[in-house]
Amino acid sequence: MAGLDGMEQPRPRNGPAARWGTPGADGEAPPAPTEPAPAAAVPAGLDLVGDPTLGEVRLPSRPQSARTARRLTAAILLKQWSLSPQLAEHSVLLVSELVGNAVRHTGARTFGLRILRRRGWIRVEVRDPSRGLPCLMPVQPMDVSGRGLFLVDKLSDRWGVDLLPRGKTTWFEVRVTDR
Repeated sequence: MAGLDGMEQPRPRNGPAARWGTPGADGEAPPAPTEPAPAAAVPAGLDLVGDPTLGEVRLPSRPQSARTARRLTAAILLKQWSLSPQLAEHSVLLVSELVGNAVRHTGARTFGLRILRRRGWIRVEVRDPSRGLPCLMPVQPMDVSGRGLFLVDKLSDRWGVDLLPRGKTTWFEVRVTDR
């Protein structure tokens, strides 16, 4: 069930996948971090707001920030990591949905964006100071809103919410083919 602390959405069709937990939390060594791209390979614009692959980027909680989050995600996935256009397109859509939820439903002044990669997976996290949990609602063909988490559920391989002492992190993961 979405929204439970540390819980992920079950994906029986994909089999078990490694967790992105804290180092040593599950008895395993933490995954090796992906090396950041050389300075010349960092896409233009990341220097203006920060690089979400190196740490959380804080953005103002305004509708315009969804555009910034989409551009950052596309630049990292396409230019920095050379991933497929379809994977980037899906991830950009899902980032937009998570950011939209953070902007519309939390009342926060800012939210955080982080993009992580490890062998075979990318993970995108949106952190906000609200502990209100998102809810996956049934979607009808004529619905004009409320499809965000439905899309996240359908297009990602895993997603979930981690409650924090002050807020939450809503995340999704997508399987990638490493070259």
